[in-house]
Amino acid sequence: MNAPVEHRPMKFSAFLLFHRPDQRNSIKEVYDYNLRVADLLEELGFDGVWVSEHHFRDYGTVPSIFTMLGYLAARTERLRLGTGVVVLPLHNPIHVAEQAAQLDLLSNGRLDLGLGRGYQSIEFDGFGMSLAEARDRFDEGLEAITGLWTKDPFKHEGQFYRSGEVSLTPKPLQNPHPPIYVAAVSPETVERYARRGLPILADPAAPFKKIHNAAETWHRIAAESGFDTSDTDLVVSRSVWLAPTVEQARKDQAAFEASFDRSRIFNEKSAPIDSKTGEVAKGFEFWEGRYLKGGEVGNDFRWEQLEVIGDPKRVIGQVAMLQEFGFNHLMCDFGSTRHMPFDEMSKAITFFAKEVIPAFR
Repeated sequence: MNAPVEHRPMKFSAFLLFHRPDQRNSIKEVYDYNLRVADLLEELGFDGVWVSEHHFRDYGTVPSIFTMLGYLAARTERLRLGTGVVVLPLHNPIHVAEQAAQLDLLSNGRLDLGLGRGYQSIEFDGFGMSLAEARDRFDEGLEAITGLWTKDPFKHEGQFYRSGEVSLTPKPLQNPHPPIYVAAVSPETVERYARRGLPILADPAAPFKKIHNAAETWHRIAAESGFDTSDTDLVVSRSVWLAPTVEQARKDQAAFEASFDRSRIFNEKSAPIDSKTGEVAKGFEFWEGRYLKGGEVGNDFRWEQLEVIGDPKRVIGQVAMLQEFGFNHLMCDFGSTRHMPFDEMSKAITFFAKEVIPAFR
């Protein structure tokens, strides 16, 4: 019988995009800033940190996610290290399996492997790949990775990838392998991976109603498929902001939105547009208009339906709501696209750690 998710401890981690807010910042400065944030997360007792992979834009400047996490493994002792996410269709799955296994060993079993099929047209065009193939490439790559980790020897012959008969060396430290999370929120995708018992990582751009449905669907389908989910973490990513009062939180939100050029991030380069047709790529119908319309989402919508934001009482209530939805791991984005001095970021994260996290321990 599955234990009620709402009675399990809530885990708290943070998401690091390594975004370059403007051209005046060097990539080295972006790296140094985010590494200091990771050090702070360890000091404050967060459960983990997740690093994103992106290519060819200032929106995320980490193209080699395992290199960055390997460096973080050496700087930290306790934080779990999450890939948030590896854009699997852009990689040979054998390399991903090898690199992830090596990182798991180096970090003493602290890797959480988040995988996604990607969505940004600029990245797929840059690698000369078709977005329309992303889902099939993802599923085949996932099959190869799990096979390499659990079968010895293993041979794969698929539509996109082939291998000889190999014994993967090294194997991961965690048994049978590091936890795998699939970026998913659309009903079709959630059901697809729930049938395999693979936990989801819910998108920060999806409103509360959609992530509630996603968690509910995942738990139902996974249970119907014979999986005991009592020890399975479902991860939800949210923009998080805590202020001493509700009034201050609303002022902070308004000030950020007024200074933020959303079109610089959410545009045709970031949308799943098939470069051959100019239309939304096959398999991405659920995303239609989502990034192209990013600038139309108002502050009231963000306040009520999207962000974990407010004073301690309100934020604790929102985290409890996510827990009731069926999530027990909150990935906090404390402002990955904000141009915030480190001292201010440190103050914000420390305030959250002292005022919110203890309520769930």
